[in-house]
Amino acid sequence: MSLNLILLQAEGAAQGQGGNSWSFWVMMILIFVVFYFFMIRPQTKKQKELQKQREAMKKGDKVVTAGGIFGEIKEVQDNAFIITIAKDVTIKVSKDSVFADAADAQQVAKEEKK
Repeated sequence: MSLNLILLQAEGAAQGQGGNSWSFWVMMILIFVVFYFFMIRPQTKKQKELQKQREAMKKGDKVVTAGGIFGEIKEVQDNAFIITIAKDVTIKVSKDSVFADAADAQQVAKEEKK
């Protein structure tokens, strides 16, 4: 409702200034473009990268869940991981809530440089 009000006010002001409503639409398009390149696009790229990382996870990888639980992947299922968090303690966690352990990722990056 507030967007409609803003549009109506801007249109009324533009008509009062001799019909420069095109400048309002140019500004709106410019704002959308800025939002796209600085907010939407980077977030989309980040999500794609995170999805690739999750697909590449395999048995033995160290991970961290969204809840902050550290563990090691014991089994990979279609949409979940079985994670060992302590000796004889395993949990089943959705793939969407698992992230690569930062320390493990740094170690892998160092090994790849060698």
